[in-house]
Amino acid sequence: MTVNYTTPAAKQLHSVAGVRLGTAEAGIRKANRQDLTLITLDTGCRVSGVFTQNRFCAAPVHLCRRHLSGSGEIRALVINTGIANAGTGEQGMQAARATCEAVARLLSVDASQVLPFSTGVILEPLPVERLIAGLPRCQADLADNHWFEAAHAIMTTDTVAKAASRQVMINDKTVTVTGMSKGAGMIRPNMATMLGFVATDAGIAQPLLKALVKEAADESFNCITIDGDTSTNDSFILIASGRSGVDFTAADAAGYAELRAAVIGVARELAQAIVRDGEGATKFITVAVENGRDHEECKTVGYAVAHSPLVKTAFFASDPNLGRILAAIGYARIDNLDVDKVRVWLANAGEETLVAEKGGRAASYREEDGARIMQSAEITVRIDLGRGQARGVVYTSDLSYEYVKINADYRS
Repeated sequence: MTVNYTTPAAKQLHSVAGVRLGTAEAGIRKANRQDLTLITLDTGCRVSGVFTQNRFCAAPVHLCRRHLSGSGEIRALVINTGIANAGTGEQGMQAARATCEAVARLLSVDASQVLPFSTGVILEPLPVERLIAGLPRCQADLADNHWFEAAHAIMTTDTVAKAASRQVMINDKTVTVTGMSKGAGMIRPNMATMLGFVATDAGIAQPLLKALVKEAADESFNCITIDGDTSTNDSFILIASGRSGVDFTAADAAGYAELRAAVIGVARELAQAIVRDGEGATKFITVAVENGRDHEECKTVGYAVAHSPLVKTAFFASDPNLGRILAAIGYARIDNLDVDKVRVWLANAGEETLVAEKGGRAASYREEDGARIMQSAEITVRIDLGRGQARGVVYTSDLSYEYVKINADYRS
C-alpha cells in the first residue's frame, strides 16, 4: 500500500540518448524475479555520485568511490537486489571486483569503468557466480526505453517501482531528465537501503555535475526519513550523456537554471515516492520548518519531529496528541531556543489550524480540528522557530503495525 503514488507507465518514462538498460532473473536471493540490472553508457557520458556516510558502507560503495575518483570515464553500472554485499569484509570486496571485471569483459571496457551497486540483506555473501551468469541476459535486453523494467528490477521490500521523467526546452532544444530509485525501509539518507539513478541528455562539465548531484541530493534524498536508519548502501548517481546538443560548463550559463530545476524536480519526486512507499506507511507527512537561524537548524528540528516514534505512531492512529511534536522540537538541541516564540500548525490540502504558540496550546485550537486533519493521508506540520529567516523541509511517513511485521519477517 502506498500513499497517493502510482508508478508511471513505461511510455511516460522518456529515453535518455546514450543510456541503455537491461534486466535479467539471476536468482541472487529469490527465484522468478528480475533482480539484476545493467546500464551501459556511450562514450562521452559524465557521471558523478554521492554515497552513504555509514561507516559499515558496503563493498560496492567503496569500489564506486574509487572508480569515480579515477581519470577514466564510466561506461557501465550494474545493480543487484536481494543481497547488499555489506558487512562481508574482503570476500565482499572480491565479489564487487569480480562483478566489475565480468561486466568489463562483456563490454570490452576496463573494470575501473564499471560502477557496482547492491541492495538487500546485510551480512550475507553475494552469490557472485549467479550474478555473473545473468549478465549476458542483461546485455541481450539492453534498450534505451527500459527504465520501467529497470525500476522494477532494483526493488527489495518496495511495493511499487519508483520512476520519474520530464522534458524541458532549453535553447530551443528538448532536454530529457529520467530517473529511478528504490527504497522503503532503512531510510534516512545522510549523503554526503536507498538507491537513486538519474540521467539527462544534457552535457554537464564534470565540476558542475559534481556540484549538481550534491545539490539534488540535499534537496531530495537528504530530506527524507522513514525510520531514521542510514543504510550501508545509499547511493545517488547523476549521469549526463551530452547527446541533446545542450552543454553547460558554468552554473550561470543561460538555461542551466531550468536544467537544475528539472534534475532536482525528478530527484525530489523519486525521494518522495520512497516515503510514500515507506514500509507499512499510511500517511505522507511534510515537516516544514521556517524562520530558523540557518538551514541546518531547520533540518535538525524537522528530523527530530520526523524521527520520533511517538509522533509517528500518533499520526498512524490519527490521534492529535500534538504535545509530542513540541517535545521533539524541545529535544532537538537548538541553542537558546525561545519556546515562547515557537508556533506550530497542522494542515492538510484544505485547511490549517494553529496548534501551539507562546509556549503552549494555542487559545484558538480545537481538538476536533486537529482530529479532522489527522485523518488525512497527506499532512503538513509547519513549525515557525521565530529566530531568523532560514527554512528547511523533511518528508516522512507514519509508523504502523505493518512496519514491524515487514521488518520482523524481512529475511524469511
